[in-house]
Amino acid sequence: MADERKSTPSLHEHRVEAASPDVEKQYNLAPYIDADGGDYKARFPNIDEAKVLRKIDMRVVPVLCVLYLLAFLDRVNISNAAVFGLKQDLKLGGNEFNTALVVFFAPYVLFEIPSNALLKHFKPHVWLSLCMFLFGLITLLQGFTQNFSGLVATRFFLGVVESGVFPACFYLIAMWYKRAEAQKRYSFFFSSTTLAGGFGGLLASAIGKMDGLHGYRGWRWIFIIEGLVTCVVSAILYFAISDFPEEVTWLSAEEKEFVKARLYEDVGHSKRHDPLTVKSVLEVFKDWKIIVGGFMYFGLIVPAYSYAYFAPSIIQSLGNGMIRTQLLSVPPWACAFALAMLTATLSDWLRLRFVFVLIPTAIALVGFIILLVVHDNTHLQYAALFLSAMGTYSAMPIIVCWFNTNLGGHHRRAVGTAFQVGFGNIGGIIAVFAFLAKDAPKYIPGYSICIAFIAVSVLANTIYFLGVSWENRRRDALQAQGAYDGLSQDEKKRMGDLNPDYRYFR
Repeated sequence: MADERKSTPSLHEHRVEAASPDVEKQYNLAPYIDADGGDYKARFPNIDEAKVLRKIDMRVVPVLCVLYLLAFLDRVNISNAAVFGLKQDLKLGGNEFNTALVVFFAPYVLFEIPSNALLKHFKPHVWLSLCMFLFGLITLLQGFTQNFSGLVATRFFLGVVESGVFPACFYLIAMWYKRAEAQKRYSFFFSSTTLAGGFGGLLASAIGKMDGLHGYRGWRWIFIIEGLVTCVVSAILYFAISDFPEEVTWLSAEEKEFVKARLYEDVGHSKRHDPLTVKSVLEVFKDWKIIVGGFMYFGLIVPAYSYAYFAPSIIQSLGNGMIRTQLLSVPPWACAFALAMLTATLSDWLRLRFVFVLIPTAIALVGFIILLVVHDNTHLQYAALFLSAMGTYSAMPIIVCWFNTNLGGHHRRAVGTAFQVGFGNIGGIIAVFAFLAKDAPKYIPGYSICIAFIAVSVLANTIYFLGVSWENRRRDALQAQGAYDGLSQDEKKRMGDLNPDYRYFR
């Protein structure tokens, strides 16, 4: 392989290996060679990069989109079920519905990093399709629950099996694309959530008409049918999900080397087969950017889940019936998808991230402020839901992509992504208790909490932007001084984003 054809290790390399057996710690230094001007194209004159990229686009991202669309649908369809009488049939009183929602997040947060570690031991197509079958089965069983305890139990196990899906997908995509071309793919994948929200409303409006069929209420059919579809699709995706570049069968040997070489030029050595140990995980957390990355995502998770779980109830409180509520929940999701793809395309084209986080975040902020202060104009309130969904769900994929693709190597990406998503989803716990039945229909505490956490995200993103900008300038100065001239290119490349010549996207 391209990144395995190495020269004999230097004396410096031997000294570092002797000092520490930990792989991530061995190489705390590597130069950034611009992937657009690197020499990987010259080494593979017979490879058409655009053709290979189209092949990757067809094989990798769409399949993961289907997987995550169904995962998110199975997670949030409880909001549609609530409109069709779930609370009344299960006799949920007080905050019991919110409690059932929050139970999902405890295992979802705790099992993010262990799940990404397991991805290194199981092939992605095995691990992801297994998770998919299990969360489909649990969703189906949710349709047969008879009381609050049964609902809580199914939500807990749904959180367990869904914990591995999102970070694993983001991690897998990062192992296929260069940073400058990743945002469109990430946003398209992440926008599966907006498509799920839209489809969820349409499906619920149709399935809800089955109310009473075979003695089951409409909300039960929502869980049963959507869970069954997920189980069937998981069997298909077992054969469709792609593994890592060096493992797939639909690329030739030369194309595999080419894909690895182009990523090597962009972010350095992947260290795909190096063991992930507790020590190497802790080593990753010594980087302050990992912690800040968690807060970047955490701040927007609160308004995102608040919208996903409570938008149908908010729309219904504007004076709409059950079916009309489901149908009116679709357009905001569709507009969110459109804005997410537009901002992602511009972000890749201009090679900028921070500004394209701020713009949609500002849109979301305006939406939630309108919802907070306006309570007598249903048309304006409904329009504000558009702004809230569009802004929130357009900024989130850029945040995750920006942070994830700035990390180099399997270890740092696996741990960093899992931490960002896992820690960020603690915000889901806050979100489900932000909108309580006693606060309806104005939901002033809920909207206030969303605004506050958007501010937290803006602050964290600003800190990250200033931090990586400073780090880029510092490395420029060190490079000018020749501080790392003693390191070989190979040694530097093995360090990924810790490479002193590597430049972070801003």
